[in-house]
Amino acid sequence: MAPKIYLTRHGKTQANREDRFAGRSDEPLCEEGVSQLQRLAEKCGGMGFTAIYAGPLPRTTQSAHIIADTCGQAVHTVAGLIDINLPHWDTLTKDEIRQRFGNEYPTWLATPEKFHVPGCEDLAAVQKRAVAEVEKILAEATGVILLVTHLIVARCLLLHYNGQPMSRFREIKVENGEVVRLV
Repeated sequence: MAPKIYLTRHGKTQANREDRFAGRSDEPLCEEGVSQLQRLAEKCGGMGFTAIYAGPLPRTTQSAHIIADTCGQAVHTVAGLIDINLPHWDTLTKDEIRQRFGNEYPTWLATPEKFHVPGCEDLAAVQKRAVAEVEKILAEATGVILLVTHLIVARCLLLHYNGQPMSRFREIKVENGEVVRLV
């Protein structure tokens, strides 16, 4: 029997509070994020997770470990679930991005599927690597799986597995600490 896969977005961070683009920064969960994940872990205790996979950044591994401690599972860190690579935006507020990279930001907001900046990852690349990671997990794992990742990765995965075009990227809503079924 094929595994069931759920995903969750990491708990809240200071960047989330300040409307900053965290990207691949090493930001941990804030106190609110830790509490949020502790509540989520209590809810997840009855879901019967047999494996938990997380992206390698501190906010995802920290979130995964909070859930794993309650569920009695180990956390498997996988590179394919890391956040998008837009290094020149990392740690900047949305206003700072608009001011410094105003020619990029309107495309990111209006048509993110058309957003391409040399030296940066685009959504198609994020989706390709994340789907490859999930397919590997599907081929190897059994039971009920939890993926702990980032909003951009979660949106790309949900679009792919629901057969939706990338043009619907902004329509996908996944709050910090929210669990949704993937497959």
